Amino acid sequence: MTAPVPPAPPARPTVDTDVLVIGSGAGGLAAAVTAAYHGLRVVVVEKAEVCGGATAWSGGWAWTPGNPLAKADGVDEDPERFRTYLRHRLGERYDAARIDAFLEAVPHMVGFFEEKTSLQFTPGAKIRDIYGKTPEAGTGHRSVGPAPINARRLSKRVQKLLRGQLYETSFLGMGIMAGPDLTKFLSASQGSLQGIAYSAWRVGRHVLDMAVHRKGMQLVNGTALVGRLLQSAEDLGADVRVSTPAVRLLSEGGRITGAVVRGPQGEYEINAARGVVLAAGGFPNDVERRRELFPKTPTGREHWTLAPKETSGDGITLGESVGAKFVTDVESPAAWCPVSLVPYAKGTVGTFPHIMDRAKPGSIGVRRDGRRFVNEANGYYDYVSALVAATPEGEAVESWQVADSRFVRKYPLGMAKPLPVPLFPYLRSGYLKRGRTLEELAAKCGIDPAGLRETVAQFNEGARRGVDPEFERGETEFNRYGGDPKVGPNPSLAPIEKGPFYAVKVVPGSFGTFAGLAADGRARVLRADGSAIPGLFVAGNDQASIMGGYYPAGGINLGPALTFGYVAGRELAGAEAYEDDGTLPAGQEALAGA
Repeated sequence: MTAPVPPAPPARPTVDTDVLVIGSGAGGLAAAVTAAYHGLRVVVVEKAEVCGGATAWSGGWAWTPGNPLAKADGVDEDPERFRTYLRHRLGERYDAARIDAFLEAVPHMVGFFEEKTSLQFTPGAKIRDIYGKTPEAGTGHRSVGPAPINARRLSKRVQKLLRGQLYETSFLGMGIMAGPDLTKFLSASQGSLQGIAYSAWRVGRHVLDMAVHRKGMQLVNGTALVGRLLQSAEDLGADVRVSTPAVRLLSEGGRITGAVVRGPQGEYEINAARGVVLAAGGFPNDVERRRELFPKTPTGREHWTLAPKETSGDGITLGESVGAKFVTDVESPAAWCPVSLVPYAKGTVGTFPHIMDRAKPGSIGVRRDGRRFVNEANGYYDYVSALVAATPEGEAVESWQVADSRFVRKYPLGMAKPLPVPLFPYLRSGYLKRGRTLEELAAKCGIDPAGLRETVAQFNEGARRGVDPEFERGETEFNRYGGDPKVGPNPSLAPIEKGPFYAVKVVPGSFGTFAGLAADGRARVLRADGSAIPGLFVAGNDQASIMGGYYPAGGINLGPALTFGYVAGRELAGAEAYEDDGTLPAGQEALAGA
């Protein structure tokens, strides 16, 4: 008697669509919105229970040279200027084909979102490229940021899906936008009546929102960018599914045709007739890859990322599983940012990015030997790169940002806020160290006291004259823009001389990763032999950095993410003509120039 044949396992449920996007940051949502605009059915799956990834916690600014908002302001640069700047900064890692594809698509990407969707921009008229002494460095108008938006203008579902502001970069949970918004807040700490009135209005509005809605409603920075993209996706009929990680890719005849995903009710298949976009945010939380690729990170845990925990390399792993090349030959595997660790009462630890405080006059960064190692007013990438290079093998990679009492009452020192916010919570938690003298401060921080005293004396001598012979701080427009225009003769320099003295420990962190999947200028994922994998596209930090692991300007993560997401959406739709004519709609020129 033969044994009974066991019943076949039940088939997985299936969902049919045209495009599947894995990840909901800037790159993924840009691809979804673009494809949906062209009439395709789009499903977005997100591993987390909210959308936005690291984009939602970012400043929201995107490097977009040649954008139409700049042209509306009368700034129409020859693209060869952008190429010249990048050639000098990227050297042998300059990828002409992908850079050309980026520069061609950028103006149309900005024009498309500005004209056809809920994503509206504000121009970065005063945002400088980082390396001002490099030929053709920009002095403004090469960036755009998301226009602030009140969450009431978003649907209830979009509000629910949106990842909130990173607490460490907010004030009591209220987002503050870089530029005039932040400037007015800082002016309040210096006694400006206009700044005090403005800050009171903004805080009062936030408190009212918290009382009525239990959350801040005025969205700026990355939350505004993601909120506007999500609303655009909803308006165009895209299906956004959270708590739904992708498990594996599906293929047929060598072409990627969808993915198995795991939703709240179990696994099911999403069949994507046109293709799949990988945009899961890179691998900043993959400890093993960090151990292998990050310098002086022997266990992978000596690094602190500003990306949510869900960004653990899923897109990279999925790509590799079908033959994609993982590019690690980059100048740096990650977009470095100096961070400090903020202890909280319940034992948790927050991560604060030191973006703007380092450039303010009256503060320096030193290692444990008490010596400076970098021009503190340069980019965040430079700070960490220099710190890693200056740290001997086997020694912990860490520094201290040191300032005096005048500085901490005028400017933020890490998480510690200026007047009228008290310092005692940060002192009590141990986040902020204080000493009546530099020697006492050094003892509390584990810094060599003689080295610190000598360094500060040398720094002060130059700062009084407005010069920094050691690191040339304040000699570029980028440095001066980050300083204080009320301080002279150099807005980035002031002596550190009025006790008590303060310090915050600073350690290596990152916004995301630069190593990623090989791709071409059409956002197609490539194999090691350079051939494209049919049906598979990549955007955002899952894609190897087009800057070759360098950081030539602020916004070089989000600019390419939005642009190649847009390119991928157009490729999937088979779009030929651009959606915009390269100019702003009538009536929007005034907004661009605001």
